[in-house]
Amino acid sequence: MSRKSTHRTPADHSSLCLQYLRRCGGSARLCHINFSLCVIQTLVNRKLVKIKNTGAGFFVELDEAK
Repeated sequence: MSRKSTHRTPADHSSLCLQYLRRCGGSARLCHINFSLCVIQTLVNRKLVKIKNTGAGFFVELDEAK
């Protein structure tokens, strides 16, 4: 019989993705990010990150307009 954990775990890994982007200087290539597209989409919907097409690839950037 399994036991319930007493520790809260986030439903998604959006906070980890934000920490990763902060460590990378605020932006990272979309193809190099190991987070699911659902996590990225959640952050875009919450207006915490932007997707930018530079012509050389897509980048995920932190939205600095807070």
